[in-house]
Amino acid sequence: MEHILKISHVNKVYDGKNSFQALTNISLNVESGEFIGIMGPSGSGKTTLLNLISTIDRPTSGEIIINGQQPHKLKREKLAKFRRRELGFVFQDFNLLDTLTLEENIMLPLVLEKEKPSVMEEKVNIIAKKLGIESILKKRTFEVSGGQKQRTAIARAIIHKPALLLADEPTGNLDSKSSKSVLEAMLDINQQEKTTMLMVTHDPLAASYCHRVVFIKDGELYNEIYLGDNRQVFYQQILDVLSMLGGNANELLSTRN
Repeated sequence: MEHILKISHVNKVYDGKNSFQALTNISLNVESGEFIGIMGPSGSGKTTLLNLISTIDRPTSGEIIINGQQPHKLKREKLAKFRRRELGFVFQDFNLLDTLTLEENIMLPLVLEKEKPSVMEEKVNIIAKKLGIESILKKRTFEVSGGQKQRTAIARAIIHKPALLLADEPTGNLDSKSSKSVLEAMLDINQQEKTTMLMVTHDPLAASYCHRVVFIKDGELYNEIYLGDNRQVFYQQILDVLSMLGGNANELLSTRN
């Protein structure tokens, strides 16, 4: 299998008056088509890791290779293009533009790539159908539910077929019913489109949709577990690891940080 993401011996130190090591010797490979969850208590380093992978921040040492390239070695303009083409992003607060319709929001990555309008329309319709939002494309963000907004954000994140979709607490602002529909949509996209996904989450139920969950504690890889044949068993295993992580299990289970 080809590795879409290879993280080798990555350290991240924030210098300053009180210098702080946020990540220590992290190595992780993600294969093409995998759906990976990253979990850990607040302050464990999972957001730092996501920021390094998303190229918003750079490692102090070690190397990150995405789809065969080393984005942190690219000059600013090339890096912006890399981020736009190779990565898709889904955030807790949707990050949709309220002045645009849902359809226009989804089109944004294609507009940036100067795609033909007819091609854009066709791609939007295909992806909207897959995510069950084709009937609301002309609406604006304030006219639809949180779950519909997040499915729109997922459509925008994958319309340009990125090498890697990065999701940061994608269900953090949703009720349990909407969360479930968004997670099922992500799972469908992962299976149908073979989109490689990496999701940081506090929510054990969300994590149970992944193929594998990686746990971080105090900036180090603590454990990883794989989905077997039974998601219910996997969910229980995730809860068990979270309780072993200790101290913050309650905070993890109440989600919302």
